[in-house]
Amino acid sequence: MKHTISVLVENHSGVLSRISGLFSRRGFNIESLAVGPTNDESISRITIVADGDDHTVEQIEKQLNKLIEVIKVKTFGRDEFVARELMIVKVNAPADKRSEIMTIAEITGAKVMDITLTTMTLEICDRYDRLCRFEKVIEPYGILEMARTGTVAVERGAEYFSAKK
Repeated sequence: MKHTISVLVENHSGVLSRISGLFSRRGFNIESLAVGPTNDESISRITIVADGDDHTVEQIEKQLNKLIEVIKVKTFGRDEFVARELMIVKVNAPADKRSEIMTIAEITGAKVMDITLTTMTLEICDRYDRLCRFEKVIEPYGILEMARTGTVAVERGAEYFSAKK
């Protein structure tokens, strides 16, 4: 089962290396990893999607909390968070297929970022499952290049995950 873990850390060099090393040493697989600043520039948020059972996630949390630079760790429950990923995909787009590709983009909420005589580059930001569906729909046109970010997530509702709490 996939688990989404949010980690607030001190914004110092080497922190990400220590966290990824922890996962590696323990044999935990990271499926997605995203790091970025928070509203406090001295703190970064790391969002990790890892596969494992509840015991594995509990062990991950305990090990993360032992790291000096880690301020807080929160594993989100199934419906407790909002998450998104970004995908940029360049596809073959000969003149006779462009309108089809643009219709797919319109239906799925993708945006055309670039167009040439033979290619189109599309951007879509959505949930993981919807990006996978988009990829399957656009694949027959010929994906030339694709890049995806890791998942970023925040807690739903009035609760918030902050270093000040």
